[in-house]
Amino acid sequence: MEEWKQLVRDTINTPEKLHSIFPSSNLEELQRVHKEFPIRINPYYLSLIEEPNDPIWKQVVPDNKELISTGFEDPLAEEHDSEVPNVTHRYPDRVLFYVNYMCPIYCRFCTRKRKVGDPYSIPDQNFEIGLEYIRKHPEIRDVIISGGDPLMLTDKKIEYIISKLREIEHIEIIRIGSRVPVTLPQRITSGLCKILRKNHPFYINTHFNHPIEVTEESKQACEMLVDSGIPVGNQTVLLRGVNDNPEIMRELMKKLLLIRVKPYYIYQADLVYGTDHFRTSVETGLEIISGLRGHISGLGVPHYVIDAPNGGGKIAITPNTIESFNEEEILLKNYEGNIYSYPSQPFFDEDW
Repeated sequence: MEEWKQLVRDTINTPEKLHSIFPSSNLEELQRVHKEFPIRINPYYLSLIEEPNDPIWKQVVPDNKELISTGFEDPLAEEHDSEVPNVTHRYPDRVLFYVNYMCPIYCRFCTRKRKVGDPYSIPDQNFEIGLEYIRKHPEIRDVIISGGDPLMLTDKKIEYIISKLREIEHIEIIRIGSRVPVTLPQRITSGLCKILRKNHPFYINTHFNHPIEVTEESKQACEMLVDSGIPVGNQTVLLRGVNDNPEIMRELMKKLLLIRVKPYYIYQADLVYGTDHFRTSVETGLEIISGLRGHISGLGVPHYVIDAPNGGGKIAITPNTIESFNEEEILLKNYEGNIYSYPSQPFFDEDW
């Protein structure tokens, strides 16, 4: 049996199993939350926990705060933008194709808590319905395969989905959103890379949230993908008590560049039911971006975005770098707070 399959088979998926490993955890609390939002932690990711309530623990171990929270089941109104099951068509030229309900771990802050772990959220016929929708909309040029985690499917299933998309003439770019390189890096095999490599242009966005997650195993997984010609980007979620300070984010971004993963987004946590305790202020996010600029290569500075509620899409949020401007000059503020003048208008005049 392949190592990744063994890890999946040995996954901790009950409160009792988790409590036996961490006896200091509150079994009754785990049981209460598990009924609403299930537990799933594979042995590899579990091994990254150094102590209770550390940044890895907080991402995967149930917390009673999940049951005393506000928020929405579908904060981004994905279902509203889905004419057919499992295809979200929000932007004119691209769609999100939901293909799997399973993940290597169940993140406690997941945007799709309403679907992840629910086998009824994706009947088999939805694949064909989704593919047919994409075929009939020639304006779609970019497909993001998502879930759950698409890379938890078998190689055969992954190849089927991607090959069917590649048969559609107007599809130019295929992307996969996956935490597998972070949470189950053993799944990135030579066989999988061979399948993905045949379908360029092909991209993967993964999801590192903390420097502890950058291990030798995750490094090897990401480098296998990059060596197969697949650009890998990273989408970090800003989480209270996990990564909500500039020092941690700087360390994470530096480590990502070392393993050839491009920082792409820092997301403000979505307004998902059961996740209030993870959300920071927007001001905290802006402070982090300010703490990255000038202190790390521009390659390592992601966009800080809010995925606007009710289907508004991603909106970039930036620190205030313009002190003032008029017809003659713009006063710019750099990362150290120093002010510099730049001309508002070009010196060249067509009438010269």
